[in-house]
Amino acid sequence: MAGLSILLLGCSATSSPTAAVSSNTASAGRTGPVISPPPVTPPTPPGTNLPAFACQDAAGGSAGIVGVTAVRVDQHAGYDRFVLQFDSQVPVYTVKRQAKPVFTQGASGQPITLSGTAGVLVTVHSASQSGTYSGPTDYTQAGFPVLKEARLTEDFEGTVAWGLGLGSPACMRVFTLTGPARLVIDFVTTSS
Repeated sequence: MAGLSILLLGCSATSSPTAAVSSNTASAGRTGPVISPPPVTPPTPPGTNLPAFACQDAAGGSAGIVGVTAVRVDQHAGYDRFVLQFDSQVPVYTVKRQAKPVFTQGASGQPITLSGTAGVLVTVHSASQSGTYSGPTDYTQAGFPVLKEARLTEDFEGTVAWGLGLGSPACMRVFTLTGPARLVIDFVTTSS
């Protein structure tokens, strides 16, 4: 253990205001120097630095081959949420709004209609979920204000797509998170 050395200069046995303060400090129960820690800025609480809701399509991510490890839907005060979680990073993605909740079922090309009156197609590239995700591939959320259904529409040749059926057209915010890597899409449920 390293020692702490204190060098006192100009100390004398005579009483001085400084000695009195030190004496009072010692009598208050302190036995050593008072060290004040440097000021620290507290971390930003989660959820306070999110992007604004926008009524437009979104794209992003980075190149790399990934596996989908989890899919979640959730309801929060003011928004409904859809999340894709990945095993390494968020791959290249697009999030496109549609006037109707009608999607094409993978390589078969068969049309499927989800619950709701509007839709959003979430597509991730260089991805697969067949070997990394074993959960549900169709979430029906009749009680949610906006997000009514989320269904896997494609997992073929490096493309994973999820169709989202919305109860009404809604603005969204799209962002990514790390630890673990996630693509998050929120749909506003209250008017601003």
